[in-house]
Amino acid sequence: MAEFVFFTGPMDCGKSTLALQLDYTHAVSGRSGRLFTSQDRAGEATISSRLGLERPAIEVTTEFDFWAFVVGQLTAGLRVDYLICDETQFYTPAQVDQLAAIVDELDIDVFAVGILTDFRSRLFPGAQRMVELADRIEVLQVRALCWCGRRATHNARTVDGVMVVEGDQVVVGDTHPVDGMALDAAEPAVIAYEVLCRRHHRHRITRLVAQAGAAEPLPFGRDEDEPG
Repeated sequence: MAEFVFFTGPMDCGKSTLALQLDYTHAVSGRSGRLFTSQDRAGEATISSRLGLERPAIEVTTEFDFWAFVVGQLTAGLRVDYLICDETQFYTPAQVDQLAAIVDELDIDVFAVGILTDFRSRLFPGAQRMVELADRIEVLQVRALCWCGRRATHNARTVDGVMVVEGDQVVVGDTHPVDGMALDAAEPAVIAYEVLCRRHHRHRITRLVAQAGAAEPLPFGRDEDEPG
């Protein structure tokens, strides 16, 4: 029977690599699948891995209809055995419902890969719906690391290396830590993303802030809403 599986983890834990590996494994066994992505770092209609692997994929916009697409493929006489869906945190809840219907009604496997929470440690709507509907949720075993060496569990948005906790939920930015930049740089702001452990996400201590000599906060006598 077809299965709806959601693979998740923070940035830098190999999610897109897994998506490409899943497609390869199923394709070499003779199955026919379709790859989907949304707002990949490499550009539109591409699944890319930080290891340098890339594959063409179908870009999922907010208007994309998975059910209509798959039914159209099937009625055209094409074979569809599975779907690989990357960057699913950017999918709408309605699109996740469509994926569940494809599994249940069309008996097609769906392997979804994505991040659970945004830079504020709040669930993405699409990820929340994945948790609600998936048959199985797998947390990736490759452990991303915070700059301090602890396991990274939270995604942080930075502006010139300084963590921010306000703004639109989806903003395109680089995924490499910002190194060697002055905190008061006069150049245009650089928006980036960095993975942190929960402690340093709570205290807003990024790699650059730590390099600038920020002191670790005391475990008492501070307002939890204040930055570290």
